[in-house]
Amino acid sequence: MMPGKPVRQRPDWAGLGWMFLFFWYFSGTTQLLIQLTGTAGFSGLRQSLVVSLFWLIPPLLWPRHTRLLAALSGALLWLCSLPAFGYFLIYGQEFSQSVVFIMFESNPAEASEYLAHYFAWWMVPAFLGYGLGGWLLWRQLRPVALRRPAALLASLLLFGASIGYPAVRQYLKNEDFQEAVDEFEERIEPAVPWQLVVGYHQYRRQLASMEHLLDQNARLPPLQDFRDARAGLPATLVLVIGESTTRSHMGLYGYSRDTTPELDRLAGQLDVFSQVVAPRPYTIEALQEVLTFADQQHPDLYLSRPSLINMMQQAGYRTWWITNQQTMSKRNTLLTSFSQQADGQFYLNNNREQNASQYDEAVLEPFARVLADPAPRKFIVVHLLGTHMRYDYRYPPAFDHFSGRDGVPPNVTDAQLPVYNSYDNAVRYNDHVVSSLIQRFAASQPDGFLLYLSDHGEAVFDPAHPEVLGRNEAAPTAPMYTIPFLLWRSPAWKAHDSRSFARMPARPYGSAALIYTRADLAGLAFADMDYSRSLVSQAYRQRPILIGNPAHHGQLLDFSRLAPADYGPAGKEAPARR
Repeated sequence: MMPGKPVRQRPDWAGLGWMFLFFWYFSGTTQLLIQLTGTAGFSGLRQSLVVSLFWLIPPLLWPRHTRLLAALSGALLWLCSLPAFGYFLIYGQEFSQSVVFIMFESNPAEASEYLAHYFAWWMVPAFLGYGLGGWLLWRQLRPVALRRPAALLASLLLFGASIGYPAVRQYLKNEDFQEAVDEFEERIEPAVPWQLVVGYHQYRRQLASMEHLLDQNARLPPLQDFRDARAGLPATLVLVIGESTTRSHMGLYGYSRDTTPELDRLAGQLDVFSQVVAPRPYTIEALQEVLTFADQQHPDLYLSRPSLINMMQQAGYRTWWITNQQTMSKRNTLLTSFSQQADGQFYLNNNREQNASQYDEAVLEPFARVLADPAPRKFIVVHLLGTHMRYDYRYPPAFDHFSGRDGVPPNVTDAQLPVYNSYDNAVRYNDHVVSSLIQRFAASQPDGFLLYLSDHGEAVFDPAHPEVLGRNEAAPTAPMYTIPFLLWRSPAWKAHDSRSFARMPARPYGSAALIYTRADLAGLAFADMDYSRSLVSQAYRQRPILIGNPAHHGQLLDFSRLAPADYGPAGKEAPARR
């Protein structure tokens, strides 16, 4: 070493690595478990890595107080991470604002019951072991001393990478400021303590929006000249809403693969309607019409007229909503407001992302509980996740049935084959869940009926459009709109409603008019009841089935104008099988 030449200090990369690992531990442990168990995708783990860089800034600026600063911030992060860690251990789901919603909507008695039901002895050592891991990492920490200019530059870079760049990027990408805030919050939400902060903030925003919708709904006048042919008599009526299931992939509708073995066995008990079409290829937009008097030409009627739930309550039914969809999110606020109109709710899916592993069999237990309720008149809505993308998250390993090319159209490439097979596996699992609901309903010996339909369909590399996967309203194909529509009626119900639907299953029908069919089936009528819009009425009249965005009225498309090759597995609409 030459005399007088300053010593160049190498960065303490190991010390910096231990410091980052310590801060990431509190966000990353749960995210890593989510990733390793295949519960959700990689985005949560990735974002927890990026956002955790923020906590390196204080120790770099004040290295003398590294362990004290790390202890204080680590204690805060540990406490804030416990809800998400514990929630995953119990449910195998990711903590979200949906959980915050349920926490704040529960009363003390429900909270106590929850703790008593789910608390187990192993949770104590799990929490202690989790805390011990953080303490062991804290013991490895040491000051990482940088020259003041280098420390300031490093802190600026860390702030930009973790918080600054994502915030500026969303601001520049989105013209609407609130949209930019929402996107930014979504980026930082997987990391603590932002998980709680963002969750609560989004909960308050969505709650305010939902309460506004509920207040509007409460002010609506009831249906005029309301009549019930079975007024005062016991009845149990069920509506099962599927998700992203196109009938062209269902064996019950003629698909070459055996995707509906259980419904096939029940086919003799079902009325299978083969020409029902959804108005839009997105859940919220479709159900906004399916569950209300709104339609493609009058899309805002859901704001000024009662909903299906309101109608059933007016008829004296006690109503329930059982859902395996996400509860409280920006996209689902309207749907949650529909559920809140019901007298009772079961929210079963509180994952932060819709693309997370969550099986629909979760609805079976609450469904059985509601069937056993002593209320003489019950109306039950069951909302499934069905075959929503990602398809491989929709079914357990036991339903990994299709893996090869048997029954696969030749246009499906080797790269597309795993996705194609996973969709058919999801359809087969959906068949199991819907059949189980029907069988449990039948076993309760009800006086009533169960109707199943999907909110919309899905395009999955169909022969007419071999590159198309999912849904795109701007480039519609028939599988995005062609949905199953199945009716099961109990012997007791048939005894007093002996109508034959034998010549009705092939009627073209838009599910946007479902409320008229439900009213007709239930024996309900009102001042402007339009029997020509009921699929099961002798007065039924065929109309053009309009699809598309009603905000662009001139761009609405008559579904019949889509290419005939879009219609089904054999290039034509498959006949219904009874």
